[in-house]
Amino acid sequence: MRLFIAADLTEQAKQAIAAEQRRLVSRATLDSLKLVKPDVMHLTLLFLGDVQETHALKLVDAMNMPVEMVAFDLAFGGIGVFPPRGSPQVLWLGVTQGATPLMELQAEIASRVRRLGIVFDDRPFHAHLTLGRWRDSRHDRSVRRAAKTFVREVSRDTARSKTVATVRVARATLYHSRLSSAGSTYTALAHANLSPSNQ
Repeated sequence: MRLFIAADLTEQAKQAIAAEQRRLVSRATLDSLKLVKPDVMHLTLLFLGDVQETHALKLVDAMNMPVEMVAFDLAFGGIGVFPPRGSPQVLWLGVTQGATPLMELQAEIASRVRRLGIVFDDRPFHAHLTLGRWRDSRHDRSVRRAAKTFVREVSRDTARSKTVATVRVARATLYHSRLSSAGSTYTALAHANLSPSNQ
């Protein structure tokens, strides 16, 4: 089973982020940039890839346990790319508020997965929301040049302090991802709920 764990977005946040996508791409013709559709937007906490079903069942149990953290607000703003040098491949929206509790949540989820013996990419967590991916930027010089120009321009006019959307993070969700020619579909398998805030 292809699995990942994410913080969910509200419909309002998805629409606000989709509007920012449209604003950004209106600045240039970028046929090679494939935007993430609003209905599947999420903030990935941990990508696990293919997990054996026996491990997946144990993970569902582990992810149905509550998290000893209070729900918190997360604000999105600021544009960046991966990798930071060379051919741009991923366009992302950063986190301007709530990064510290988000990292704590990610560390707790990673600890649960690690205790089950599930192997995953354990690189340092970088809080971001993927807006789109470039096709062929590594192999097509014109695509690479257009992508770099686009990134330079939008970085200039995107204020780092601008808030694009805000969400309340009240849980982490384990998803089963299915790939097809029509695109990815995600099915929620479990939720690790945080404590309600006092606000």
